[in-house]
Amino acid sequence: MSYVIVVCGEVLIDLVPVRAGGPYEARPGGGPANIAVGLGRLDVDVSLLARLATDPFGRRLRAHLSGSRVGLDLAVGSAQPTTLAVVNLDPNGAADYHFYIDGCADGGWRTEELPAVLPAGAALHVSGSLAIPVDPMGAVVEDLLVRERPHRVVTLDPNVRPTLVRDEAFTRARLDRWLRLADIVKVSEEDLAWVSPGRPVPAVAAEWRALGPTVVVVTRGARGAHAVGPDGPVDLPAVPVTVADTVGAGDSFMSGLLAALYTAGKLTRPGLAGLSTVDLTAALEFALRVSAFTCTRPGADPPWRSELADG
Repeated sequence: MSYVIVVCGEVLIDLVPVRAGGPYEARPGGGPANIAVGLGRLDVDVSLLARLATDPFGRRLRAHLSGSRVGLDLAVGSAQPTTLAVVNLDPNGAADYHFYIDGCADGGWRTEELPAVLPAGAALHVSGSLAIPVDPMGAVVEDLLVRERPHRVVTLDPNVRPTLVRDEAFTRARLDRWLRLADIVKVSEEDLAWVSPGRPVPAVAAEWRALGPTVVVVTRGARGAHAVGPDGPVDLPAVPVTVADTVGAGDSFMSGLLAALYTAGKLTRPGLAGLSTVDLTAALEFALRVSAFTCTRPGADPPWRSELADG
């Protein structure tokens, strides 16, 4: 199959509390997997480059991904158990995570398992939640980024998880290198609060764009999004909805942004270089709509394109 986007990174099980202080429910998760699912449901031909366990959770994840039109021919099978993330929700539905990686599928990434080639012309998306702070996964993904940067558009969501950062200087240095390899960066305001505490969002976004990315987008939760592209900054409000929780909201935003840019014919280096304020605004509006829809139901459950049409 000819894919237009390859998403690289973890696929795991989120253990989410059914209610405060109550039992946990197992749900498919992992930022890259959520983004791939979001793209597949938006009718974008997407493949997930990941390590998938063969245990019962792994089989459930395969079914979830395939059922959302995500190609798995680049995925690597792993005899190690599925990676786990334990999710805690605050009274506003905001999530934080604790991860179980060592000895699990995402603890076993190896450069020799990477595909020799990726689909011609496909963009490559990488999420940094596990990959930036954790080796060997981070080293393998960085090898892939360096190898593929000359051949295709690269997009990045740092998705910083402070609980995984064991060496802050090392993590910051790797993030800086990855920013310089990316064409599009989507980052949350929470990420920036860790990366550049106390600094204004527009200033940091402009500085990151000066490192090399053509487009930098900052999601700001209920305050919408700030972006800076070739024609300058754009600020948009959030789409008002009743929030069930925010699990997967940022991933859905990334899916919507990439889908909108691809549909508009802009997910190429020439297309991004010529991105106007009108083009960027349209892509952001769609991404905000997709993200808002995801917040209306529990877990990382992004919308199908038909559901957006119905809305």
